[in-house]
Amino acid sequence: MTSHEPAASAAQRPSSKKRKALPLWQETILLVVIALVLALVVKTFLVQAFWIPSGSMENTLQVDDRILVQKVSYWTGEPERGDVVVFDDPGDWLGATAEQELGPLQQVLSVFGLYPAGGHLVKRVIGVGGDHVVCCDAEGRLEINGTSVDEPYLKDPNADASSQRFDVRVPEGRLWLMGDNRDNSADSRAHLGSPGGGFVNVDAVLGKSWVTVWPFDRMGSGGSDNAPFAAVPDPD
Repeated sequence: MTSHEPAASAAQRPSSKKRKALPLWQETILLVVIALVLALVVKTFLVQAFWIPSGSMENTLQVDDRILVQKVSYWTGEPERGDVVVFDDPGDWLGATAEQELGPLQQVLSVFGLYPAGGHLVKRVIGVGGDHVVCCDAEGRLEINGTSVDEPYLKDPNADASSQRFDVRVPEGRLWLMGDNRDNSADSRAHLGSPGGGFVNVDAVLGKSWVTVWPFDRMGSGGSDNAPFAAVPDPD
């Protein structure tokens, strides 16, 4: 009786086809494309870099600061009083404000969120939909829904919260935004007589200032501060 060796299973047989490795240049291109796609996804849904072109948010944010803006906070909610937000220009607010000049490479990188973008505005949320915002009370402070607010982040905390007096009711779905450097900020106050009345649509907000990443000696918080508004009641 002739004995036979057991046949090798398909799993045991050496593969007759070996996967051919990509040439180095093709592998490099593939990795770069994957990295750019991931960067674009991150920029669209998670984090985006921005450049600060003016002193309207001093001393919280300085000219030429680079900040990262996170978008996660507004996936399921809306901006809150005290948030520092970046938003699309709601109607020629930028005007003659200088914008960052980008070279061709920088423009490409900015598309993928790999270089700080210009062409947007950054301000602090003062009033949300339904709020009654008045300036100023007897001590020069903002008054929101009948409650006075002390603002420790102002560039000049000893001055009135605004040299321009106003009394506004924020429409639903809109925001009242102001810079921390109140005497050098063309914010909602400067556009009271414009279409939209100085209010910014919530949908125009790109995200919340998360962290300052450049220059190194200023690395730290993005400046949002909700604590001063903790005692403000909900609007009627």
